[in-house]
Order: sequence, then structure tokens, then C-alpha cells
Amino acid sequence: MDSCDVLIVGGGPAGSSCAWSLRRASLDTAILDRCSFPRDKVCGGWITPAVLEELQIDIEEYRRGRVLQPITGFRTSSIGGPEIETDYATPISYGIRRCEFDEYLLARSGARLLPSQPIKTIERTGDSWLVNSQIKTRLIVGAAGHFCPVARLLGAGARSEVAVAAQEIEFEMDAAQRERCTVRAELPELFFCADMKGYGWCFRKQNFLNIGLGRLDQQGLPKHVSSFLEFLKKTGKVEFELPPGMKGHAYLIYREAHRKVIGDGVLLVGDAAGLAYSQSGEGIRPAIESGLLAAKSIVAANTDYSENTLTSYRRLLESHFGSAKDDWSTAIGRRLPTSVMSAIAQLLLTSGWFSRHVVLDRWFLHRDVPALV
Repeated sequence: MDSCDVLIVGGGPAGSSCAWSLRRASLDTAILDRCSFPRDKVCGGWITPAVLEELQIDIEEYRRGRVLQPITGFRTSSIGGPEIETDYATPISYGIRRCEFDEYLLARSGARLLPSQPIKTIERTGDSWLVNSQIKTRLIVGAAGHFCPVARLLGAGARSEVAVAAQEIEFEMDAAQRERCTVRAELPELFFCADMKGYGWCFRKQNFLNIGLGRLDQQGLPKHVSSFLEFLKKTGKVEFELPPGMKGHAYLIYREAHRKVIGDGVLLVGDAAGLAYSQSGEGIRPAIESGLLAAKSIVAANTDYSENTLTSYRRLLESHFGSAKDDWSTAIGRRLPTSVMSAIAQLLLTSGWFSRHVVLDRWFLHRDVPALV
């Protein structure tokens, strides 16, 4: 029989960041994951300076042996529309490979690792939990993404929720492919769907290329992905056949999430809680920040992990992420017919000011939101 103060289910950025903070508070923390690391993860894969600051990551130390691609601007447009290039002249994000980034965070968390162990059973025994009939803990943190078994324990019905569905591929280009890819490494390209229900991306990270598309429209996703890939070929951005094997995943954006995030001896972080940014769908920074906020509440609870005490975590989430539900574009979009909203969006996306100050600064980079301290 194994035991720990806190068992974190899921070793991604949310779980490892929570564990990192808990270990600094000297709590006996274990991370259980159904995969072994490094592992592939479907994700565009870039982080903002706020993430580096929040996790106290040394850039020079991290980039040794890993991909860390400085991003100094973006090219944005609707698919097939005029493209706007925004240059910040300084790194405002960094491209990473999730297989490297997640393994790095997990290793530095200091937690005991329990890899290759899927959740089979979760039983309540008094004021503790018994997981897989062999791990006893007072508190479980659900950090295993959209389909997290701990989220199901709190009543989440992942297959009935309005979620973003995405398909993506990331691969290392050979010399010939690098010559036939016109996307610049420091300038990722974002292409919004005409109905503004999703967007595609083309992102070069040194010799690696990441291409994908996500939408709030699971049924129509394959058609949109196929059209987007054809668009990239026709425009000469990627003039070669992609390798087979696009991978898919699903996640909740914050404005559509209605999950219960705490219970007696349990709480959710990251995609398990449905915290991805509503406009960009980015999940890395919200995952990391929710993990840090969860750790703050857990330490403050001082071993009293009742739902009433853990309510402080929910308040911290609402204080930090609450404005996402009040985004003016979301409110307008719900009131206007799709055709009208699409026409307005197509016009706005041709504006350099709108592309920089709204699409990038606010929706994708969240430059107005300071790092957690």
C-alpha cells in the first residue's frame, strides 16, 4: 500500500505545476499518469513569457537540448483573406515541443512519479481516497484533461459538453521539406474560419512543423481540416505532402465550461476543469496558473480538504479567469446571426490595429494579464 498527502492524476503542465508548488511547501505529492514520459500531446505548442516567469524557468537552461523557438510576431487572416503581419521586434512567445516541455516540468516537479498507470478504481474510505486499491491519499487533484476520470467523479459528462475539437500534426522536416515551406519560424500563421467558430495554424519551430485546426464543431471538423490543408498547398505555404497520422483531441473553453471543480477531498485543474481561453483555445497558461492556484488553496487548507474549505480555490479561479466569460466579442457573437458576425469579423481581420491589439494582444497573448506572483 502506497500513500501520499496529495495524489495528482495527470502529469501535464497543470498537474506538474501544482506538484512543483506543493513540493516547495513540503507536501508529499505523487503524480499518476496512464502514459510514460516523454509522450506526444496534441497542441500547437507555444508559451508566453508569463509562463516562464510563473514557473521560474531559466530560458538558457531550458533550451539546452530542447526546442525553444523565439516568436517575434504573427501573420493573421481569415482563410483565403488578406494577411496581416504584426511585428513586435522582440520575443513575445516561444515555440516548444510538448513532448519535451511536459517531460521537463514533470521531472523538475519533485513529485514521486507513477507512470503507465491508468485509473481503474477510486473509492472513498472515511476521509481518504483509495485509488486502484493501492494508493491512499487525503486529496486527489484531477489534471488528466477533458476526459479526466476525476472530473467524471465530480459529475462531468465530457461527451455531452460543447467542446472544441482539433486535429494536428507535428513532425521534423527534412532538408527538402524545409526548402519548400515558406512559413517563417519567428512568425507563426493563424487563419480564422469564415464563421469564426475556429481557426487553423501553421507554426515552424526550428526544423519542426506544426499544423492544425480546431473548431467548436466536432461534426464538421474533418471537412474543415481537409480544406485548410488544401489551402496551405495552393498558397505555397507548405508545398509537399504531409506525413500521415493527424491526431485529434477535445477540450472545453472557459465560456462553455460548467464543471464542478471541487468536492470533498478533490479538485480539478487545467483542461479537466475546462479553463482554456475562450477566444484562442490556448490551454497551457490557464493549466499552469490553475495548478499554482490549486496548490495555494491546498497549502492554505492545512489538511482540511473538505469542499467547504476548498471553496477558496473556486474563488481564486473566478477572480483570475472571470473576465473570460464577459469578453465583449463573445457577448456580441451570441446575439448576432452567424452571417452578420462573420461579415463583421472578416472586415475586422483586415485591420492591422484590430489584429494586433485585439486578436493578438488580448485573445492570444493576454498581454494585459500579469503573471501570477
